[in-house]
Amino acid sequence: MTESLGTSVLPASAAPAADWWREAVIYQVYPRSFADADGDGMGDLPGIRSRLPYLRDLGADAVWLSPFYASPQADAGYDVSDYRAVDPMFGTLDDAITLIEDAHRHGLRIIFDVVPNHCSDQHEWFQRALREGPGSRMRERFHFRDGKGTGGEEPPNDWESVFGGPAWTRTKNPDGTPGQWYLHLFAPEQPDFNWDHAAVRDEFASILRFWLDHGVDGFRIDVAHGLVKAAGLPDLGSLERTKLLGNNASPSFDQDGVHKIYRAWHELLKEYDGQRIGVAEAWAPTLARTANYVRADELHQAFNFHYLATDWQADALRRVIDDTLTAMRQVDAPATWVLSNHDVTRHATRFANPPGLGTQIRTPGDPALGLRRARAATLLMLALPGSAYIYQGEELGLPDVTDLPDEARQDPAYFRAAGQDGFRDGCRVPVPWTTGGPSYGFGPGGSWLPQPAAWGSLSVEAQSGQADSTLEMYRSALAVRRDHPGLGGADNLRWCDSPSDVLVFERSTDNGGPTFTCTVNVTGAPVSFAPPGRLLLASSPLQVTDGQAVLPSDTTAWWTTD
Repeated sequence: MTESLGTSVLPASAAPAADWWREAVIYQVYPRSFADADGDGMGDLPGIRSRLPYLRDLGADAVWLSPFYASPQADAGYDVSDYRAVDPMFGTLDDAITLIEDAHRHGLRIIFDVVPNHCSDQHEWFQRALREGPGSRMRERFHFRDGKGTGGEEPPNDWESVFGGPAWTRTKNPDGTPGQWYLHLFAPEQPDFNWDHAAVRDEFASILRFWLDHGVDGFRIDVAHGLVKAAGLPDLGSLERTKLLGNNASPSFDQDGVHKIYRAWHELLKEYDGQRIGVAEAWAPTLARTANYVRADELHQAFNFHYLATDWQADALRRVIDDTLTAMRQVDAPATWVLSNHDVTRHATRFANPPGLGTQIRTPGDPALGLRRARAATLLMLALPGSAYIYQGEELGLPDVTDLPDEARQDPAYFRAAGQDGFRDGCRVPVPWTTGGPSYGFGPGGSWLPQPAAWGSLSVEAQSGQADSTLEMYRSALAVRRDHPGLGGADNLRWCDSPSDVLVFERSTDNGGPTFTCTVNVTGAPVSFAPPGRLLLASSPLQVTDGQAVLPSDTTAWWTTD
């Protein structure tokens, strides 16, 4: 690119330029809930800008922002009406551009969400398709179909929405008579695009270029596995209900044709300097299928939802780690590791409950146990080869808010039967920054979701400078991860002999540098062993006396040889 707008300008202190995504720590910001600058109770882009120094000092390499585009907010911004405009609730286009520039000055890369599977029902294209009625060429850009039955009163197929209920909604013709049906794998306000249509492909190439020209460093691709549907939209039949992460092949998800799209996006990204990247939110049935999205000529990363969904059990953790590294090794792609995001119960609450309950949990469980395991799980995740994702507030040890009143909930799945539980609001409660104030420093006013009374004690202010706090553990861990030569992106993990339900692995360099060792006690009792080196960091207090280390239950420790 020769235009200055297309340049990603980062200071020398930023993450390594060469294949930076292979070991980057990427911090997810959910704009509604991170920081509110104007006091309306809703987070915004100026609020995020004001907290960039915090993210820099935490040790993040890049920041991923969930959608802030113009939207009716039927699904918290994942229903986009204009992909080149900022919703006024979050700020202006100038705010977005300034945010990119400020992030770069702080040595942070910026990744924006892009939502290509569907748009808002208020999108100009869809509104025109409704106005023009059957036969409109604009309807070819979506999935409009005649219904089954003598009067077309039945949906075109048996697909169900991820949010519950049919994946089809019937329209009215311009004359008011019942009309065709349109496909929406999520809410009725989110009609799916038809990616077989050239105009859809061209429009999204233009959208990507618009933001790349403003300096964005990459895109997280929402529902990356959903863009292409099976030819003819066949019935599910006996297959399981539509899920984001299912065990079976589905005609609505993970179709092979989607990879042609990402090969074209790969070439587009290569036109820009600064190593711009694409990250797939691909809920594929196996890790081998996930790896297809990060082949050398496609995207750069894919979220590891199989790891996120793994219970706190030693055998299961080792198996998913091995399977991940094996799958990514086949395509020479970096592994990614993630414990929480805006769509699942925070891991401090998941690990507070018995295993086997999935990623949407409605009970608080044992909060002390959950935090203890969450801290241990964090040090395990950050010790693994590849790139790691941190969801806002997890560095504070925030639990899910499981007791939100019904009238406060805004998750559209909550209001539809048999959806993906509809309890995502609990992980989206605004972040506490200070010990007091109307919203614990989130902003000068209230917050769009009610915050628990305990939020102040978990705030950034309360934890900063407290050596045993979760925040200081994250800061220390990210500093060690960046500085220790055995850590980062290198595929150098070697398992060591260990007692049952204890994980031990080493990571070292080829040049004879210090060896890093990670020990993880997943049992409910302390374990004694000879320390493998000097203690760097532990998720719980650890004793080393008379040549023996005592690793408490649900604890991870990092060691190094000097």
